[in-house]
Amino acid sequence: MSIDNEYTKIRKEKVEKLIELGIDPFRNNLFPSISTKQLNDKYSSEDPEQFVRDNIVHKITGRIIAIRSFGKSAFIQISQNTFAFQVFISKDSLGAEMMEFFKKFIDIGDFVYFEGSCFYTKTKQLSLEATKIELLTKTLSPLPEKWHGLTNVETRYRQRYLDLISNASVKDVFKTRAKILKSIRSFLDNKEFMEVETPILHKMAGGAAARPFMTYHNTLDMDLKLRIAPELYLKRLVVGGLESVYEIGRNFRNEGISTQHNPEFTMIEIYQAYSDYEKMMDLVEDLILSCINNLNLDSKIIYQENEINFKKPWKRVHMIDWTSNFLGFDVLKDASKLADLAKKMNIDDFGQTGKIIAEVFEENYFKNEYDPTFVYGFPIDISPLARRNDLDKNIADRFELFINGKEIANAFSELNDSQDQQQRFQIQLDLKEAGDEEANDMDLDYVEALSYGLPPTAGAGIGIDRLVMLLTNSPSIRDVILFPHLRD
Repeated sequence: MSIDNEYTKIRKEKVEKLIELGIDPFRNNLFPSISTKQLNDKYSSEDPEQFVRDNIVHKITGRIIAIRSFGKSAFIQISQNTFAFQVFISKDSLGAEMMEFFKKFIDIGDFVYFEGSCFYTKTKQLSLEATKIELLTKTLSPLPEKWHGLTNVETRYRQRYLDLISNASVKDVFKTRAKILKSIRSFLDNKEFMEVETPILHKMAGGAAARPFMTYHNTLDMDLKLRIAPELYLKRLVVGGLESVYEIGRNFRNEGISTQHNPEFTMIEIYQAYSDYEKMMDLVEDLILSCINNLNLDSKIIYQENEINFKKPWKRVHMIDWTSNFLGFDVLKDASKLADLAKKMNIDDFGQTGKIIAEVFEENYFKNEYDPTFVYGFPIDISPLARRNDLDKNIADRFELFINGKEIANAFSELNDSQDQQQRFQIQLDLKEAGDEEANDMDLDYVEALSYGLPPTAGAGIGIDRLVMLLTNSPSIRDVILFPHLRD
């Protein structure tokens, strides 16, 4: 039997004994009168050396995370909603019977109720001296050892609850994630954007180049797909007159898993009428900078040993121009040279020269480039939902934002010509028949929606998980998703 199993056996015996004594080891009838953080804040302005105990009886609760026992007394560290607080117990304050109960039945990890008044210790730490203690929840499994914590990466991801209990830095990451989402909402709400919700179950995959997850609805007798992007539904709303909208939600893509990819992930998509992709660059830049400011971060941050400078203005690089200069020929005019390059690089381009251009660009431009960079001038054949550029119809009014060489956002001036959109969907269908599993479906309902008129509109999608990775210096997407997907 392992040590952990031995501990569990002992704790189970304690549960049985408590039940024999008529004591419920899983109570739900004692509640705090104040949170431990509120209690700390209440006395934070007091001078520890001059403080006179006010004898107000406070009722607090929490999980025991540490015990320092001195025989007839003990200091107990409890945690409530990630906030740590100290409780002092002794034979004098509790009485002999209650002190004996504590020693016999209560362990680290248990949830406990205390009553008592506050004082400052000799080390000037605010503490509650308990006059009453009650067991709320008896835990059967011991927590990870205090000083070493939970270090096995696989266990940390699979048992995130233990990771959160053991590692304060993990709690900080997810607190920061919540602050980033709050900051994004505040920024957009102040600009009079409306937050909306659109379907997750779609009849057809659209809005991105990705392989979907398939499911089936019994009552409707219908095949459905988990959404790969909410784009087409959000633009339907703009057609309907909701001209500034955003949605924060989960997308699902049946693709590989890596430090940058999880099958389900969080994105925000933003749509604004009477705007274009250049104005959307400014909006995305200001939105991300607002997150940085609200987190009190410097304009220069270190991410995995690379310095990233967020100071405005961010770089803007034309993909076609840069790649043509890099390769020494016009990539839009010399398809044969590109085809030869695709063979050498083993790129499955399905006849789309844009895929080759984009891959050559990303592989070479970002070798030593870490600062935020707006890449624009995308080939039209890999931009099936974007508006054509007025000066060159082979180029889309589209950009992607890269930070630390990784894509953070994708955006464009929206295609609002319904006939052009239908033709582009047909090209996507032809690509799918040729074996491109990431090609879009033909969404005739969306084409019909466009026929009723989409105003000049710009849209952007930002990967929340990758943004959180950057702003928390997290090396893997699994570090910023509470329950990432793993192999069995």
